[in-house]
Parts: sequence; structure tokens; C-alpha cells
Amino acid sequence: MNADNRSKLNDRVIRAAEAALAAQKYVSSIDVLVGIGWLDPGLLKRWQQGQIGYLEEGIQTNQSRISEAMKLFRSWATAKGLRPSETHYVARTPSRQTLQFSKSGDPAIEKLYRTHWISSELSEKEREKLAEKASRAPELVVIQPLNDEWTCHRCHGRGRLLMMEEAGPACLGCAGLGDLEFLPAGDTLLTRRAKAKSSRYAVVVRFSRTRGRYERQGLLVEPAAVQAAQRELDR
Repeated sequence: MNADNRSKLNDRVIRAAEAALAAQKYVSSIDVLVGIGWLDPGLLKRWQQGQIGYLEEGIQTNQSRISEAMKLFRSWATAKGLRPSETHYVARTPSRQTLQFSKSGDPAIEKLYRTHWISSELSEKEREKLAEKASRAPELVVIQPLNDEWTCHRCHGRGRLLMMEEAGPACLGCAGLGDLEFLPAGDTLLTRRAKAKSSRYAVVVRFSRTRGRYERQGLLVEPAAVQAAQRELDR
């Protein structure tokens, strides 16, 4: 890469990193890749859902340019005095498998991708809280389809709810969530307590044609958690 192109790329990286840092008090490799337009948010979502083998597979440029951009990003973060914090990335699937960033899967490269850079203006306690939040496993998402014209790619059955996997929709039984109970939205206190008591849960969403987006319908939680939460509220 010649000096002029490197300078232009450096400017793009810095703009993307500064924007992310201002918005959330930390910045990650993903923030930069999305910010400079090399990583499509839709493709990122598929990777987060375990539907893509490794993130670099979806980055819209060659390996040498990715490496250069990441070097520029780390140089900027170090010069700015940001604090590195390694973050654990897991898929939005019941298996919670660790997500892979690079084609090689090399531990050193994976660590560079996983590292978040946190604002030095935050207190130690604030930095720890932010790092903990970033490493928290993402919520599982289950879809309430608008119609029943779908088939589980594993057992070829159907149901009222489904989870999207790389190979297609899966029924809750095949996805390992068939034992959970649906708790409709509406009773905030019951929902909060049941969620806290359930070792496993998933958010149920349904697509709204009028609003053009998925909207939350309730939670899937363990039946025992619902019963325990209800007993507490009945006292």
C-alpha cells in the first residue's frame, strides 16, 4: 500500500474509531470495520448468530488491507491512551460457541480482534463494569412467524416458534429450547423476576409489517422460574 492510500485509510479508521468511542466510551475492531464500510451490519448479525464460520469471510476487502487497517487502529488507540480489555465473543445460539474472527483461528490474531479499547477518562470501576457488560453473552432470539409456512430443517416439523440457524429455521425442540415456557410481555415485574431465576431464557420477537421491524413479544423461560416468581408476587 502506497503512502497516499495508507494515509487515506488511516483517516477513515480514525473517523470510525472516534465516532464509536464518543458514542459508547469504548471502541472495537468490529466498530471500525463497520464504520469504514468493509463489514455489512447484516452479515455481522449472521456471524453473531453462528451462521458464518469466521468474521473475515464477510469482510469486503483483502487480507492485507484488513491487517493494515487493524494496525492503524491499534496505533491510534495506543497513542490516545485507551485501555485494552479482552472480550469474550459467543454466538447467539443455545450452544454459546465461541465466535471465530480470522480464517486461520490463530490465538494471537483472535486476541487482537477480541480486544476492546476503553476510554481512559472512565474510573477503574466504570471500566470494569463496561468490560463485564461487553463480555456478557448475547440474548438468544426466537421468532414468532407471521404464518406457519415454514419447516424445521432438522426434523421437518413445525411449531409456533422458531430459531434461525445457518441451515434454515429450526423448531424449539431441535434447537434445545423445547422445555421452556412462553411468558408474554405485559407483566414487567413477573418477567423480570422469572428471567432472573431462569438459567436459560430467550427473547421472542415478531415482525411488524407496519413498522418494518421485529418487536418483542415476551420471553421463553424455565417453567420452574415462572412458578417461583409468581409465588413471590403472591405473598
